[in-house]
Amino acid sequence: MPSFADDLSNRRRRAGLRDGSASVSITGTQVDVPVGPSCVTVTTDSEGRRLSRQGGQVGSIQLRTYVFLDSLQPQLASYMGTVSQGFLPIPGDACLWLEVSPGMAVHRVTDIALKASTVRLGQMVVERAFGSLGLYHRDQSNVLHSGQVVLEAIGSSIDRRSPCTVSWTEIIRAITPDHAVLINRLNRRGSMIQAGMSMFILETEPAGYVLIAANEAEKSSNITVVDVKAVGAFGRLTLAGKEGDVEEAAAAAMRAVGSINSR
Repeated sequence: MPSFADDLSNRRRRAGLRDGSASVSITGTQVDVPVGPSCVTVTTDSEGRRLSRQGGQVGSIQLRTYVFLDSLQPQLASYMGTVSQGFLPIPGDACLWLEVSPGMAVHRVTDIALKASTVRLGQMVVERAFGSLGLYHRDQSNVLHSGQVVLEAIGSSIDRRSPCTVSWTEIIRAITPDHAVLINRLNRRGSMIQAGMSMFILETEPAGYVLIAANEAEKSSNITVVDVKAVGAFGRLTLAGKEGDVEEAAAAAMRAVGSINSR
């Protein structure tokens, strides 16, 4: 009577298979039979399609915003803390802000980033069309590493992020008392603007680019951060201060925004 090994070998020859491995389809199921003392891997057709589809979805994630802030300035860090639902940033932290499309893809991107290093998740916003997240850490290398792992995972690069479009920018000098009161009532997370101050406003698309504008403006000049909205269809930044300080901050903000498209 032939042994089990002989019977298996005869079936291999009849199926036209080599002795290295066998692949037999049985009612919609792929069965891999290796030679030697190892396990048998069974993958159903439906599972294979799911895994393939999942990989395709990750590859279809569009990178809209990629902003790295080397050192969060005190006012911006405090402002971000007022809207953060995660771990609070502190001044001096490195920050990475990512915005992706579609919106629900931000969960996958967040999972990849957090598993890549010891960064902390400060904010995650899921919108209809876009999703945004903010990562913080005292060590810049951790933040940069998580960012690089995300880029590799979604098959993208910094050069492929969406360009920055400035939708509106203006300096309003010596603001009136009525105007100042209304702005303060609308924006209660930042500092208040006072009558007689000058005000710099900036609107960008995508929204996340206002963060680098705000951070560089605060580095350059003694200004007051009134409002920084980095989520939504457009990003909006409002700064206030003395006229000369606001002009200097505005120039720094515009240089920072311009550097996005020049890289």
